[in-house]
Amino acid sequence: MTKRVTICETCAGPGAALAAALKGLDGWEVVMHPCLSVCDAPVAMAVQADAGATYVFAGLTEADAEDVRAFVALYDTSDAGWVEDARPAGRLRFCLKTRVPAL
Repeated sequence: MTKRVTICETCAGPGAALAAALKGLDGWEVVMHPCLSVCDAPVAMAVQADAGATYVFAGLTEADAEDVRAFVALYDTSDAGWVEDARPAGRLRFCLKTRVPAL
């Protein structure tokens, strides 16, 4: 199963710093991708997996790396990636722009 954290490449410096802070995220790919279209609140990030929900977050910094790690741990233990209670993910839950259920 592919599990991926995608960080906006257009959010260059801060996005690259967040990606670097997430290296070694167990079982997850961390990739950069050109523009995630949340330009009013950089840094934008998507979390997605095969047959799992997709989440888009914005307004992130390198300081949110531990909250991202907590969120993907919640994602891993949820049914089809549908996280019901994101409080353990700290500030990240307030940065959520949208979530889309799995197909």
